[in-house]
Amino acid sequence: MSELLDKLELASKEAPIHIAAASDLEQLEALRLQFLGRKGIITQVLHGLGQVSQENRPLIGKRANEVKRLVNECLEVRRSELESVRLTQELFKQKLDVTLPGFKPWSGSIHPLTQTLDRMNEIFFSMGFTLAEGPEIEDDFHNFDALNTPPHHPARNEQDTFYLENGLLLRAHTSPVQVRHMQAHQPPVRIVAPGRVFRRDTPDASHSPVFHQIEGLYVDQHVCFGDLKYTLEQFACQFFGPETKLRFRPSFFPFTEPSAEVDCSCAFCKGAGCNVCKGSGWMELLGCGMVHPGVFEAVGYDPERWTGFAFGMGIDRFCMRLYGINDIRLFLESDVAFLSQF
Repeated sequence: MSELLDKLELASKEAPIHIAAASDLEQLEALRLQFLGRKGIITQVLHGLGQVSQENRPLIGKRANEVKRLVNECLEVRRSELESVRLTQELFKQKLDVTLPGFKPWSGSIHPLTQTLDRMNEIFFSMGFTLAEGPEIEDDFHNFDALNTPPHHPARNEQDTFYLENGLLLRAHTSPVQVRHMQAHQPPVRIVAPGRVFRRDTPDASHSPVFHQIEGLYVDQHVCFGDLKYTLEQFACQFFGPETKLRFRPSFFPFTEPSAEVDCSCAFCKGAGCNVCKGSGWMELLGCGMVHPGVFEAVGYDPERWTGFAFGMGIDRFCMRLYGINDIRLFLESDVAFLSQF
């Protein structure tokens, strides 16, 4: 018994001294193991209780717990001191040099396509157009039939359109939004329908299987081609600048008659001719025309009473011309170096 008590008394005297003298956390951990570890002094005393008489065990056990508590308290105090010293040393090594230039934090920005669309919407909203949206997964009726597209039209070919199961497909344009809106609303109608569209194009600098369009529709009584020209001229002047000029070339679209393709004077060379417009001074802008009577019949409008015009343009192409971007694939690559320019 006396031997075990002697060990405990020795530990109670030496532990505080050695712990207070520990110079680092590694040395402190070694002292913890020396006194409290599985092979430490106090653990050895507790294991030796089996050789002590029954009446003396409580005395030794009590004293062992007191010494253990004392050692733990000393360890905690010294550990706190050493950690504070280490932190101070680390901070000193990493101290801030206030003479160095600061680091500008990188912040996100609005995608250039979104910026372009917001600018388009703002212009059309100022003309009285409202926003209309529709599903990206469509059926033959809304994507083709209601738009007066015959069964033999090349656009219906599987090489041009993404077909899904059960007669569904990925919309090839946002014109189905116009059809759905006319089915649900009676004239007058004045909407723009922006969104993603899908076509089987091989990706290159100017083509992508996924791109963005915005289409416009105006239906009322006595709407004429002159209204269409005025609307597009006002849009082009506000988007590209007041000096912008338009030219209309006859064309063909199944859902409009008469139809036209529209070019605008090059926004980069102001019509003088450059690499962007290939020296012509003009850039292809959009397709448009007066809504075909067959489309009105498909949605339940009386073509004898109502007339209207429609137009459609690629948001990606507008964005490329606006910012001088030469590769449409950049819009989908999530390249931070590219996107951070906008």
